[in-house]
Amino acid sequence: MSRLPTLFIPHGGGPCFFMDWDPPDTWDRMAEYLRRVPNDVGTRPKALVVISGHWEEKVATIQNNPAPPLLYDYYGFPESTYQLTFPAPGAPNVSERVAELLGAAGIAWKYDHLRGFDHGVFIPLKVAFPQADVPIVQISLLASMDPAEHIRLGRALAPLRMKGY
Repeated sequence: MSRLPTLFIPHGGGPCFFMDWDPPDTWDRMAEYLRRVPNDVGTRPKALVVISGHWEEKVATIQNNPAPPLLYDYYGFPESTYQLTFPAPGAPNVSERVAELLGAAGIAWKYDHLRGFDHGVFIPLKVAFPQADVPIVQISLLASMDPAEHIRLGRALAPLRMKGY
């Protein structure tokens, strides 16, 4: 298997892709980019490992939930946007591999067994993978926001890319 890419996945503003706008094409270019992601990757990933820009913890925190709920962590939007669904499965086996890689790199980590997908994850991935059939593991940012520590985190996770994640 070839190495899968690392991507920046934008999510726009709140649940923007699932609302009416004036002008109506406000978010079309970003939505089109997201719809192309599966083809741009070139192969179906076994799972997605997403470092969320909407989750900060003191140590790298790994979602380890087989059926994550959705966190509607946006406010003041139409009621219909709080009824969105995205039943993508979690991937506890991938969470375990993430923990092993972080531990081997000397990076402190912990599990979160309850956390659901925040809107920075489920909104864009609902556009990119509307069937919600690719397992997802979400990882927190480090609250320190130290760029060097985040680069170290990315390097520790890099072997996952050769395994289809």
